[in-house]
Amino acid sequence: MKPRVSIIMGSTSDLKVMEKAALFLDKMEIPFEMHALSAHRTPEAVEDFAKGAEERGLQVIIAGAGMAAHLPGVIAASTVVPVIGVPISATLDGMDALLAIVQMPPGIPVATVGIDNALNAAILAAQILAVDDETIRTKVKAYKSDLKQKIEKANTELKMVKYSFKTN
Repeated sequence: MKPRVSIIMGSTSDLKVMEKAALFLDKMEIPFEMHALSAHRTPEAVEDFAKGAEERGLQVIIAGAGMAAHLPGVIAASTVVPVIGVPISATLDGMDALLAIVQMPPGIPVATVGIDNALNAAILAAQILAVDDETIRTKVKAYKSDLKQKIEKANTELKMVKYSFKTN
């Protein structure tokens, strides 16, 4: 089984955030790999990874980073494979990471999800793969349909909650 998605984190301390992406990809039966690579501590390894991503068959890279959050951008600078950045709330409630990832220069795009939202990164990765993979498209549609049903169920339950001045 060859990975289609790579989940990259600056260190294993980021796993508690990034595992949400792994769990979703696993549920969708999308082959993925996970690595700890640091843009600052192992820059050569990051560059080698990024330059070899396309040749290895990777189709999407999810990169999470906190503090000096250069990892997604450094990867994006060396590959044409789409990179999704996950800002991790290590300092400043994650705002420093969010701004570092989202504010890329022209020509080096990094799709960016919300702070600590690796789940959305995995959903976006699945949607990218679903463009030409009917099996994944069907699974993503089912997932989103389940989300809709949860809200519909919640509204049904809210109708049962009684307050003196509640009108519905």
